[in-house]
Amino acid sequence: MSMNAFGHLFRVTTWGESHGPALGATVDGCPPGVPIDEAALQHWLDRRKPGQNKYTTQRREADAVRILSGVFEGQTTGTPVQLMIENTDQRSKDYGDIAEKFRPGHADITYWQKYGIRDYRGGGRSSARETAARVAAGGLARAAIGALAPQVQITGYMVQMGPHRIDRDRFDWDQINANPFWTPDAQAAEGWASYLDDLRKSGSSVGAVIEVVARGVPAGLGAPVYAKLDTDLAAAMMSINAVKGVEIGEGMAAAELTGEGNADEIFMGEDGPEYSSNHAGGILGGISTGQDIVARFAVKPTSSILTPRRTITKSGEPAEIVTKGRHDPCVGIRAVPVGEAMMACVILDHLLLHRGQIGGNRGRIG
Repeated sequence: MSMNAFGHLFRVTTWGESHGPALGATVDGCPPGVPIDEAALQHWLDRRKPGQNKYTTQRREADAVRILSGVFEGQTTGTPVQLMIENTDQRSKDYGDIAEKFRPGHADITYWQKYGIRDYRGGGRSSARETAARVAAGGLARAAIGALAPQVQITGYMVQMGPHRIDRDRFDWDQINANPFWTPDAQAAEGWASYLDDLRKSGSSVGAVIEVVARGVPAGLGAPVYAKLDTDLAAAMMSINAVKGVEIGEGMAAAELTGEGNADEIFMGEDGPEYSSNHAGGILGGISTGQDIVARFAVKPTSSILTPRRTITKSGEPAEIVTKGRHDPCVGIRAVPVGEAMMACVILDHLLLHRGQIGGNRGRIG
């Protein structure tokens, strides 16, 4: 299986399966001299790990990350950083019934058609457990960003669960870490708790929409054609398990606007250009404007549910399937730190690309 890496200069290769002995990431291209240790990476993994509350899978994993290479005396050396996370709470027996059946909505059938072999224990590489490695790599990216561009802040949050959206008038940054759904709307969090509780008890699941914002990103990152900042962001977010749609800025809603409504008017401020709005999501022509970078992605409902679904076996016979085991009723909850990690990796990658080709911005205004 190829294509397990992403990034240009800051390049991340993930490895491992959901029910194997371990999974992890090999990170190449991290600049030397970045202060980092396992505790700093663990902070981000603890936000993603399962079993933290009743709204996520009850699989109990410490998600303890180990740094195996690329760090000496608390700093990166510029050589590949190897990160490993051991699996400690696999229940492969939960998946015995699906060895010959394909779960509707899951990658079982396409993996089998392509490779002729699949790890049915939790889905192998198609499991959302793979994202733990991304979060570890994202922690390293955050540390490097902190050294190169300390003003950059990356924050993700849930803006929709099923049909229920937040009220933007109640948006409160301080609420994001104060509820199990990473949402900036405290009132929405209360309603979502009851809604998801009912779904969880019925054995069903629901999708969600996650928004990730990078504040303090300097103008000039990206390139006009094949290395657009929004192209790489969209690819990074779409690569997350269960993601079915990505938007930058106004996204699909831009189709409803007129030219006058969509144009972010420009004014000269004391510290440089300022904009009347941010419909573009902080990116114009593939290059950052200096405004907030805003990306949004939709996560489908968890495919593993207790409601019987019709399917077929590997021999083509009709069958019925119920997926047992421990699964997220809304996988979008734990997708929030994953989206943050992917944003961090892409922003760092483009910081390094910009520094390598341009150095500092060449076009002065004012």
